[in-house]
Amino acid sequence: MNLNHKLYLYSFLARFRWLKKSYTAKIMLVAFLGTHVPLLTLLLSFVISNSYSLEMAARVMIVALLATLAGTAVTLYALNHLLKPVILTSAALQNYLNTKTLPELPTDFADEAGTLMADTSQTLHKLDELIHYITHYDDLTGLPNRDLFRDRLHQTLSQPENNQRLVAIFLLAIDDFTGMSHGLEHQTTNLLLRAVAQRLSACMAQTDILAHLSGDEFVLARMDIVSFESVIKLSQLLLSTLRKPFFLEGKSIHVTASIGITINDLNDSNSVDELLQQAHMALYQAKQQGRSQYQYYSPEINAQLQERLTLENELYGALGRNEMLVYYQPLIDLDNGQVTGMEALVRWQHPTLGLISPAKFIPIAEANGLIVPIDQWVLRTACAQNRAWQLAGFSPIRISVNLSSRQFEQPNLVEVVSQIIEETGLKTSYLELEVTESFLMGDIERSVKTLKELRELGIWLALDDFGTGYSSLNYLKRFPVNMLKIDQSFVRDVTSNPDSAAITDAIIALAKSLRLKITAEGVETKEQLDYLQMQGCDEGQGYYFSRPVPADIITPMLQKSSHQMEIMAA
Repeated sequence: MNLNHKLYLYSFLARFRWLKKSYTAKIMLVAFLGTHVPLLTLLLSFVISNSYSLEMAARVMIVALLATLAGTAVTLYALNHLLKPVILTSAALQNYLNTKTLPELPTDFADEAGTLMADTSQTLHKLDELIHYITHYDDLTGLPNRDLFRDRLHQTLSQPENNQRLVAIFLLAIDDFTGMSHGLEHQTTNLLLRAVAQRLSACMAQTDILAHLSGDEFVLARMDIVSFESVIKLSQLLLSTLRKPFFLEGKSIHVTASIGITINDLNDSNSVDELLQQAHMALYQAKQQGRSQYQYYSPEINAQLQERLTLENELYGALGRNEMLVYYQPLIDLDNGQVTGMEALVRWQHPTLGLISPAKFIPIAEANGLIVPIDQWVLRTACAQNRAWQLAGFSPIRISVNLSSRQFEQPNLVEVVSQIIEETGLKTSYLELEVTESFLMGDIERSVKTLKELRELGIWLALDDFGTGYSSLNYLKRFPVNMLKIDQSFVRDVTSNPDSAAITDAIIALAKSLRLKITAEGVETKEQLDYLQMQGCDEGQGYYFSRPVPADIITPMLQKSSHQMEIMAA
């Protein structure tokens, strides 16, 4: 209210259309009226006065009028130029808003108008710096963002002196960052990303360009590539640097990372976006190989990713089109050779591409979330099939079903399993659910709670691929599992590799000490079978006994085993 009162004259003059858009016009009007009102009053007094002759009055009036007009003109001219600081400041502000061009206003005047120009110029320069930082830098790590990385790399690539050199793009991402971040507080995750940025910065050369793209993805461009060996050396340096533990808020955090690399001849016409796309393709392949890996881009990688995109599009609706199948592989008691269980394994029978390997479509389904409905369908189908075998008179066996990490993380997992068991009529003691160490370690407390709830239903629980994940004995004793499954990578060369034999022996001994059953996966030879029997392994599974096959093919084997068990019982 006080501010409006101070602007009353300005507000009044702004009501007139011909004064509304010109501050100069307002000043000129006030100056004109201020000088001419006294003159007009003086002239009027001469006209009505009888003290002077008409000739004298006319002479005085003309001289006064000319003098006043000349003085007014000079005054208005001076006022117009005195208003230039305000006018130039207004124009500079408008020009910055329209074109983002910084003003060149003088800053060496000390009065109010000089202060206005100096402050406006300083404010716009600081504002421009802030806008540039917000636009081009990541607020979390302080590194350049994707846009600035693209601009800097494009400028470097476009310089004529660089046309005989190679550039290498390293796209780095933390392995299983999503799962790991679930177990950390948001603030700790941010601190981790900042610490990663600092370590990567320490690996930079003077001409390198490092940026934070998004989430856990960082990109580094090295302009001075002297050999392919130097690229390998830098990749190994980056990976080893991040493998060292991070100490944040009193916690020791271990991470690994994968790197996708593309090397480009600066004579090529590839754009920066194309280079980043190639690096993303290579990164995807690196992650498929496991943790702490690096992979180079190649046309073959591109072809593989194109195939993946095709499969992903076809995978949507595959369940609805009845293209999914369940194959079964027997679990054999190594003491008596009888079938004690069946593992249910999903397969995809594509109408034109044929039988698609699970190694191809399972990672896709896990990435896009389709694995959840597929898992539920496999569980329901397997339970129904096991119940059908029982109703056919076969000896009861366990049916073993794998749970994916996505399925295990579902908050209604226990309810879904209970509902499927009720629908199919299968007793819980004939169902075994397989989980892996890696996703159990994401959230220990939640994993233990879920496993206990499943165990309370009477369901068997098996720890799959044991020995390939964290293998934390401290946590193993907390997991309420019934069985450990030795990964096939150890069984494959158990008779030829002393290290694999030692690990296998240790797992079997560990299982016995914890009173757990033990199953060996990947049994393919008589020598492997003999070794496992000698070490006291309970069950075996692999091509030596049977490949995974449809239910109608495995049924005769189950029938034969059931008949033998009846004979033994008699």
